[in-house]
Amino acid sequence: MGTWIVLAILLVAAAVAVAAFVAAGNRKKADAREDALRWYERLGGQVMNLSGDTPAVRQALVDAGERYTAAGAQLERSTSVRQYELARETALEGLAYVRAARVALGIDPGPDLPPLAGARAGQLTKEREVDVQGHRFRAGPHPGDATPYYYPGGQVAGRGVPAGWYSEPWWKTALVAGAWGVGSLLVFDALFSPAWGDSGYDSGFDAGFDQGYDAGADQGFDGGADQGFDGGDQGGGDQGDDGGDASDFGDDFGGDFSGGDDLGGDF
Repeated sequence: MGTWIVLAILLVAAAVAVAAFVAAGNRKKADAREDALRWYERLGGQVMNLSGDTPAVRQALVDAGERYTAAGAQLERSTSVRQYELARETALEGLAYVRAARVALGIDPGPDLPPLAGARAGQLTKEREVDVQGHRFRAGPHPGDATPYYYPGGQVAGRGVPAGWYSEPWWKTALVAGAWGVGSLLVFDALFSPAWGDSGYDSGFDAGFDQGYDAGADQGFDGGADQGFDGGDQGGGDQGDDGGDASDFGDDFGGDFSGGDDLGGDF
């Protein structure tokens, strides 16, 4: 009889523990959902209330709107804490584009946002202009007609692209394909190569690059930690820039980099 009592007590204790574990998981999931929903709703309000005619404003709001749509779809499908966290990250990325649009409009960008999971690649601090295979690319810390494409900074296919404004979204093909084409690598190396001496951007984080890019040296890229690149993961990779104009950009960019043996037909 005593044995049965002990077993019954153990079973009750196990059931209570399981119930407590499930309840804690449900609370955590509910909290993650509410957090993601809060940023998603804030993004929606900003996207609907902002407008502008300059290329930089229009493009930033297009990118913000794409993130709003993507975050909404993620929220509808989410069933786990991690999925809600990814939806939150997408909404935060959209708000980063909103802040960029507000800067381009000349108004207060608003309160600071939580850091994006992958935005550890620093930011541009000066204007840069390079020629790659006869095509001119520009980048800088400020929006303008010549640099209408904003990127909030992050790891793109294993390489850190600093936050800033660019003449073309040359990183989009790598985000969509998951790997850099030769043409985009040439642009990357030209803009951020150590050969420039002054890197032209603020790294903004500690070392963590050592493990990331040993193989990059073969492609003319020096993985020195002083260049401000992190070898880490982008975090929310699915929240990467899957912008609707990626294919159009691929076609346009391909026209400038087509046919040459040096590019191996990647573009």
